Amino acid sequence: MGLIKQQSIRSSILIYIGFAFGAVNMLILGPKILGPELLGLTRIITDAGITLATLSTFGTIPVIYKFFPFYNDYLSSKKSDLPAITGFICLSGFILVCIIGYFSQDIIVRKYSEKSPLFVEYSYLVYPFSFFMLAFMWLESFGWSFRLSVLTNGLREILPRIFFTILTLLLSVSFLSEQQYLLFFSFSYLLSGVLLYRFLRKSGKFAFIFKLSNVTRRLKSRMVNFGLFIFGAHFLNLLARTIDTFILASVSKGGLADAAIFTIATYVVTLMEVPQRSLNSVTIPILADAWKNRDLPKISSIYNKSVSNLLVIGLAMLILFVLNSGNLEQFLGDKFYGVSFAILIIGIGKLIDLGTGANTQILGTSSYWKVDFTTTAIYTLLALPLNYVLISKYGIKGAAYSSLISICFYNLMRFGFLYYKFKLQPYTLKNLLVVVIAFVCGLCAYLLPFMLNIYIDSIIRSVLFILLFIPVIYRFNISEEINTSITSMLKSVKK
Repeated sequence: MGLIKQQSIRSSILIYIGFAFGAVNMLILGPKILGPELLGLTRIITDAGITLATLSTFGTIPVIYKFFPFYNDYLSSKKSDLPAITGFICLSGFILVCIIGYFSQDIIVRKYSEKSPLFVEYSYLVYPFSFFMLAFMWLESFGWSFRLSVLTNGLREILPRIFFTILTLLLSVSFLSEQQYLLFFSFSYLLSGVLLYRFLRKSGKFAFIFKLSNVTRRLKSRMVNFGLFIFGAHFLNLLARTIDTFILASVSKGGLADAAIFTIATYVVTLMEVPQRSLNSVTIPILADAWKNRDLPKISSIYNKSVSNLLVIGLAMLILFVLNSGNLEQFLGDKFYGVSFAILIIGIGKLIDLGTGANTQILGTSSYWKVDFTTTAIYTLLALPLNYVLISKYGIKGAAYSSLISICFYNLMRFGFLYYKFKLQPYTLKNLLVVVIAFVCGLCAYLLPFMLNIYIDSIIRSVLFILLFIPVIYRFNISEEINTSITSMLKSVKK
């Protein structure tokens, strides 16, 4: 776990820097400069672009993660045809997606013209966003396989957000028109992709070989089966997680404005994903190697420690968000009413997701990857109608409820399979103890009377909770990794 811990910490720092820029964009610049409708439009372009980019991969991304160790063991980097094959499939997939999109334009007009006419006007910008997102996803998968997760996380999380900040500020001083702003926004991942491509090429590990290797010939049937199943699972998972934005924009009374409110709540909760993202980028290649070597004790260790670490961090962040969500709603103004309730419900769902650790990565890199597809298909079949029914009836609250119900059921299925098949059970009494500790410390901070103004109030509540929570977690040694990190920080402060 030494490499995982070290790279996870570095990746987390970079991702948090990116999220700091994102917080400025989403909580300050976006609501104040763009307003609800334009902010909602950027969100729906992003979600649609990521969905189409994932569809365009046709399963090549999980194939790279799963089979890269075999190419690395049996071929030199200058003889590996994996980059050329997967790149060609991604490009072909994008062309096909564009053709389908062209003939589906009437559906977009029919579904969104009443509630979200602005999206109909600028829906063509989804395609450039999708293309550059696709290119980056493809390059990123090789970056992760080369154990360059720190670099890739920096390029994914920081550069696009800085770009958004600059664009929004230029719009605020009328240097850019609305049309120019949205056009440049659709190029958000261009610079990140170019920089990552140049780095991979200079490393000497990334080459384009258009002749089929012996490894490809031997593994092609397994790669196709694996890729299609995992592709289906990942795409359905993404669709289930982004469909709420599309339904809100087309069905909800507020249209793009409601999508913007839900986007802000989702973004705040997404901060809880930062440790999970950095852990995933490091554990995926290690888990792939462990499954290849049939090292179940190592997989069990990663599973157990991922639960311990993510549960502690997730609880701390959720309670901080809940303590401050009322103040955030006051800051945003009446146009964004309802964001605090959405943060609470979506946050509980995300905590459950974090509390199940690296179950998705363990399944996705194992020989039982078809279970990944099956559970995700069930999750999507539940989420799609649930979203539509609840959003139609309750609006933003319905989207939050649907997210919570779906994610609970999804993780319960995966936990059950890992326990049934491998007897992997990562929970101890310490996990229950940390929930009790977090609740008690959070309650103490919540019961404080309102302090002067929303800024001072937020600072005092947050500091009180942290001063109560961290020492108790350290005292009970809930997570060895977290205790080690705290000890190292204390030693650094003393020096």
